[in-house]
Amino acid sequence: MALLYSNASTMESPSSEFKSKGGLKRIFSAIGYSIDGFKAAWKYEHAFRQELMVAVPAAIVALLLPISAFQKLALIAVLGLVLLVELINASIEAVVDRVSLERHPLSKTAKDLGSAAVALAIAMAAATWAVVLYSRFF
Repeated sequence: MALLYSNASTMESPSSEFKSKGGLKRIFSAIGYSIDGFKAAWKYEHAFRQELMVAVPAAIVALLLPISAFQKLALIAVLGLVLLVELINASIEAVVDRVSLERHPLSKTAKDLGSAAVALAIAMAAATWAVVLYSRFF
């Protein structure tokens, strides 16, 4: 394990100069970074915008449905899951593109795996909605 560290004698973990140290300032910085991330996702990620335009009205519908609070939470949570996985997928794609725009099998694999994760999240959301709506109305 010591070989993973740049200074094995002191066992200090490597860290980036960009990594914050902590405290209240870190919390406010993290909030700012998150807002910047949402802005970037809205501006540059077409899939995120599409999913958000489905998720917001669907969440409103979920709140209005005559179902239990737990079912409402489940319906809204899976919508959030789709958005969350899309953000992670977009970040993977951004890093791959930052490293190189050349076509490479590993770059394709990384992007395909991210896409598969989004597809799985969408399938889980659709299944959750189908089960809840079917159990309520049929």
